[in-house]
Amino acid sequence: MITFSAKRVLLVCALAFAVLLGLGFVLPKWLVFLGTIALANGLVSLGIVLMMRSGVVPFGQGLVFAAGGYTAALLFNRLGITDALLLSVLGGVAAFCISLPFAPLLARYRGIFFAMLTLALSMVLYGILMKTDTLGGSDGFNVTRPTLFGFRPEAAQSTLLLWGVTAGITCLMAGLARVYCDSTRGLLSLAVRENELRVEYMGMSVVNLVAWNYLLAAFVGGIGGALGVLALGHIDPNFSYWTTSGEFVFVAILAGYQSVTAVLVSSLLLELVRSFSSAYFPNTWQLVLGIFLLLVIRFLPDGLGSQMYRLLPKRPTKD
Repeated sequence: MITFSAKRVLLVCALAFAVLLGLGFVLPKWLVFLGTIALANGLVSLGIVLMMRSGVVPFGQGLVFAAGGYTAALLFNRLGITDALLLSVLGGVAAFCISLPFAPLLARYRGIFFAMLTLALSMVLYGILMKTDTLGGSDGFNVTRPTLFGFRPEAAQSTLLLWGVTAGITCLMAGLARVYCDSTRGLLSLAVRENELRVEYMGMSVVNLVAWNYLLAAFVGGIGGALGVLALGHIDPNFSYWTTSGEFVFVAILAGYQSVTAVLVSSLLLELVRSFSSAYFPNTWQLVLGIFLLLVIRFLPDGLGSQMYRLLPKRPTKD
């Protein structure tokens, strides 16, 4: 049964989708493309935030990002599956399945050990992709324009169509993530972050909770990878490289764990800063990003989400 709170969240997501879809018709094409990439990458960072709520930070989400992207690209080129919605879902399923064998193991580790193990898995996949010629090797391969329910848009309409698909999926995933965070398991994730032993005393398996959060993050990240490939029109092993994973962590730290909306806003901020920094500071744009992150950590240690959370109306408490 859907609670009133969940219905309200889903209604807000539907309104947000309508607004984003409308913006696609008025914004310049370059900004729509940048927004599409930001939302796709934001889904991967959204998965990291789900993990952060339980006290662990994965440094290897490039694994699921690449898994979803390569799945979508291979299905597109080899099997002729071109529907953007279907490819996105299948990308998420593939990332979920690839992560499934590792979830019980990773869920037993914390701190730097969890981070390094996830990073190692991502780099193993990077090495495999670099050496596998059938997957394009170090150069990767291209993907042409996707379709939607059999409709193949013209080149001028392709960006708008993919923007609509990405915005719709992102709003849905963001709404479901908000509902999950407000659920019993979502609130217990915060309890795991504070005191695992007390959660065990309550009868909840911490390992099971962390493992499922990891798998949910993998599914969402795989969807983001598939959408990213369709937007870029190309995929290569750098999808799984450690710097790519680092950018997702950058967004998660910038957003904090309190707000789902902050994750998507932070992802857009990152893309804008990187785009303009590359244009005006082509040789030092990484330095600009580093200074930007340092300022956020200094003045907003809990992320942008903490400020958004303070602006929300407080729920009345019963005496």
